[in-house]
Amino acid sequence: MRVRIETDGAASAAEIHTSSGFERLDQAALQTVLRWTYVPGKRDGVPQAMWYLIPIEFVLE
Repeated sequence: MRVRIETDGAASAAEIHTSSGFERLDQAALQTVLRWTYVPGKRDGVPQAMWYLIPIEFVLE
């Protein structure tokens, strides 16, 4: 997933970077990363909004 993380740690946007091959799993991952709270990246000690790649691995048993 590719996620836009804002300075307050909230995810403001997300998109599928690499599909799992299953639409339902892709949508579940997309909805999940938008609910998470993150630690924002910093430049020179100042929080910055930025895009970040977050790997999501599905294991079907």
